[in-house]
Amino acid sequence: MRILVTNDDGIRSEGIKALAKMASGFGDVYVVAPEGECSAMSHRISVRTVLKTREYDFPVPVKKAFSVSGTPADCVKLALAHLLDIKPDYVFSGINNGYNAGCDILYSGTVGAAMEGLAGGLKAIAFSNGFDGSYEVIDHELASLTKEVMEREISGSQIWNINFPGCSLAEYKGVLWDQKIAPFQFYKDIYDMKETDEGIEFMAGGIPYTEQIELDGTDMSAIMNGYTSVGKIRCSVF
Repeated sequence: MRILVTNDDGIRSEGIKALAKMASGFGDVYVVAPEGECSAMSHRISVRTVLKTREYDFPVPVKKAFSVSGTPADCVKLALAHLLDIKPDYVFSGINNGYNAGCDILYSGTVGAAMEGLAGGLKAIAFSNGFDGSYEVIDHELASLTKEVMEREISGSQIWNINFPGCSLAEYKGVLWDQKIAPFQFYKDIYDMKETDEGIEFMAGGIPYTEQIELDGTDMSAIMNGYTSVGKIRCSVF
């Protein structure tokens, strides 16, 4: 099997190293990822822009690795059109530093890269984790869950979306399948306003949702209650 690994946190992130290492257990791995941070870029692509691409000395053994001075979707486009001499079977995108659940999926560069893989005729999986940096659940679940996901049926208009809970292994409760997308954002928008001589400035940020979620069967309910959420995202274009 041939697997293209990408992300939106940048080629130096811990998440992409863990994902590429796991993917090597399934076959040949090729890494094409943004040179720097590209979170919340959704499915954005670059136009009328020079995309600088460099071969990268990736810290995990892979067939080839490239950094790209563009978006996550750019990385997949360039990989399929020019950088790889093979066509991958899968796109693995992540492991994102922060959940891609609820309406935040709309903004996700991780999901955008996976969707670009789908547009290129490939199967794709988006992987995300909590912001706390804990990899206990991922270390325990990642390889076996990925194998099970790949063995399950999915339509040609969908990708898999996996969110691991930011909790310890002792607190972990297991996997919930076919979780629906919660109808609101996990990260609440925060805009800190400051008046200047030139006008009004806003510092954009966000804070995690912390209130009790009663929407059982949703991705956000699963991760906030110590479960890994596995669901499907449909691309309405196909």
